[in-house]
Amino acid sequence: MLDPRCPTRQLLDRIGTKWTSMTVKVLAEEDPGEIRFAELRRRIPGISQKMLSVTLQNLVRDGLVARRVEPTVPPAVHYRLTELGLSLERPLAALRLWAETHMPEIDRNQQRADASPGS
Repeated sequence: MLDPRCPTRQLLDRIGTKWTSMTVKVLAEEDPGEIRFAELRRRIPGISQKMLSVTLQNLVRDGLVARRVEPTVPPAVHYRLTELGLSLERPLAALRLWAETHMPEIDRNQQRADASPGS
């Protein structure tokens, strides 16, 4: 896993981003339903259209998200988690909970480190 060419490391690089975690969370909230691109973007504050597009492309390519296109003008594109994507939600949710639980302690540690001479 320490080798940059390791497939596991490359996968962890993709699924370890904040945008992937947020996208999977929003899609999991819709399960078993689908959600359109514009609604996904509205529900993920701060994500750009390009970043959401790249995130979704990676998730679809990895088989974590299914994409369905309606042949309308303009095309309506819908996304949903696959079973594999749903299996990722539990560990990501645990990581989000850990971050929320420990953020006050981490904030205090950072403030203490920033106030220390020589930091």
